Amino acid sequence: MALELRHLRYLLAVAEHGSFTRAAEDLRISQPTLSQQIKQLERGVGVQLLDRTGRAVRLTDAGEAYVHYARRALRDLAAGERAVADVQDLSRGSLRLAVTPTFTAYLIGPLIAELHTRHPGIALDVREMTQDRIESALLADGLDLGIAFDGPHLPGIAATALFTETLSLVVGAGRPDAGLGAPLPVSGLAERHLALLSDDFATRGHIDAYFTQQRVSPRIMVEANSIQALTEIVRRTPLATVLPDAITHDHPHLHPVPLEPPLPQRTVALLRRESAYRSAASRAFTDVVQHLLRARGYAPA
Repeated sequence: MALELRHLRYLLAVAEHGSFTRAAEDLRISQPTLSQQIKQLERGVGVQLLDRTGRAVRLTDAGEAYVHYARRALRDLAAGERAVADVQDLSRGSLRLAVTPTFTAYLIGPLIAELHTRHPGIALDVREMTQDRIESALLADGLDLGIAFDGPHLPGIAATALFTETLSLVVGAGRPDAGLGAPLPVSGLAERHLALLSDDFATRGHIDAYFTQQRVSPRIMVEANSIQALTEIVRRTPLATVLPDAITHDHPHLHPVPLEPPLPQRTVALLRRESAYRSAASRAFTDVVQHLLRARGYAPA
């Protein structure tokens, strides 16, 4: 006989009431049905659980031992049901997220702030890694979601376009060319001294390809593998850099200067494994991303 939860509930009811009659009334089933179910349970465990010889029905020694675990099992199952409900209403949950490095400078902070405001019970594991590692981790079920760029992806990766990222020359707000509004001809970069991301970043390859295409060779005076270091350098020196425009939105000491012709735009995408289960936390994060992008006015993909 396969043990079912009702057998445990029926046994506990008889033990509590000390009577098949009162237990059956409480359970709203007939007394013969209750007796039959208890006998099925006893046959299943292979031992007598109730002493029926006295005026009141009592647990045997084996019954006392069994009831201890029956109560614990029902408590744990009830706790499991509450946990599932908590996850579904997002009072609890977890999300494993990875982003490519430039997004930590302007996107991940506002995203996490918005998610925490809406769903403070969701625990986040946020990692910064290259796009190829993000896709491999998604396929290996090491991540739930990734934010990177659209384009060719590994088989099994699903990408949802989020917004279009534009890169520009970025200068300190006090520089003479800050705030002029007019695009700077790319030929003017030949006379500029730049501080750029190191070639550890995919963004640097994007920038170098643009320079090669435009046949311009600016003087690269500083290379840094930290965006924070780069923005501080540009803030405090005459050096300029090339970064996503969006980085300047939360940095009033930096100013974007559009280039002519502009750098090719890139499409930012939310990545996940095609066959992955979409948890409540994952769906909530996706909603938060869409809300934030609209609120900040990012260009639709």
